[in-house]
Amino acid sequence: MSKVPSPLVLVGAGLASALVAQRLSLATEGLPILILEARDTPFGEHTWSFHDADVDVSDFTWLKPLIARRWDGQAVRFPRYRRHLPSGYSSLTSASVAAAIAGLDNVELRLATPVASLSGHHVALADGTVQLASCVVDCRGYRPSNGLVLGYQKFVGLEVELREPHGLAHPVIMDATVDQRDGYRFLYLLPQSPTRVLIEDTRYSDVAEMDETALVGDVNGYASTQGWSIDHVIRREQGVLPIALAHDFDRFWSELPSDIPQAGMRAGLFHPTTGYSLPDAVRVANLVAENWPSNSEQLAKAIRQHAARQHRRQRFYRMLNRMLFLAARPERRHLVLERFYRLPTPLIERFYAGRTSGYDIARILVGKPPVPVHRALACLREAPLLKNGLP
Repeated sequence: MSKVPSPLVLVGAGLASALVAQRLSLATEGLPILILEARDTPFGEHTWSFHDADVDVSDFTWLKPLIARRWDGQAVRFPRYRRHLPSGYSSLTSASVAAAIAGLDNVELRLATPVASLSGHHVALADGTVQLASCVVDCRGYRPSNGLVLGYQKFVGLEVELREPHGLAHPVIMDATVDQRDGYRFLYLLPQSPTRVLIEDTRYSDVAEMDETALVGDVNGYASTQGWSIDHVIRREQGVLPIALAHDFDRFWSELPSDIPQAGMRAGLFHPTTGYSLPDAVRVANLVAENWPSNSEQLAKAIRQHAARQHRRQRFYRMLNRMLFLAARPERRHLVLERFYRLPTPLIERFYAGRTSGYDIARILVGKPPVPVHRALACLREAPLLKNGLP
């Protein structure tokens, strides 16, 4: 009688664990995968979006079951400038991810199962039982770190059913024609049907705290200014995403065990400027598949090396974030984004994908900056922030 192999254990039912499970289910045959989630509802209440250029064409093959909706374009709106971009855009939702994972025969999702401790070969559960594992990956989400200095992207969104059609053919990923307060403010609009739309009030803010009731009121107020009458609210989502101003890689990773792989936001793998985590989660899922079979120690080393490469590539984005948060006055931050969206579409796509070239950097920086020069010069280096923290 053959021995049943120990499963790959993914701790935390979030985007990172879902993508690893989906990718490995297609790449390996018969691999048992166990996802452990402390809460009784997996995958939260979220929308995860990405631009077509954020991932490789081949990734759509395995991502497709998780995608809730896809559009062939997107738009931005600023007080002095509006633009339609012919860049494809896709969204995953908690519901679409949960449905895809439920359809994988080799994946078990165990809810209301809090974890007490992890090792490379087993997981100790809060009830005292021990789950053996061939490999353990920690996907429990963002954690504060002394190695990161942050600004914040915070948002509240209502998916609503309107009494009349909204008239949106494509997502509006930034409508910054609204009053600017609490930092850079914009509305994010994701049409789901002719009368259903997700309306999200978003702020690039210096502080993580937010008044959710006030933001819900602002969403309703925006709908009214658009001439939309809300019939009912389908669901609500809110969150606070980290925007990296400075990152000490060695300090960040010294706070984590070297023999247990980390994935997703827990590993600091997100776009520093947008806060989007899906493209990096796709890359890590591919990395796991390329290194499989593996044990925890080997996989932890491969992911850390990948994270080190990403850290080096993202220096420019962190510098831009410092310009946005520290050089631009809060009420004028929208001018930085308005200027950026006048650049060529391929450059914008590479920026979102985290593949900005040297030429792109020069193109972004050329000309008169939309921030005071003396304030911009003070933001060039991240080391002072890491030493002293935010001013």
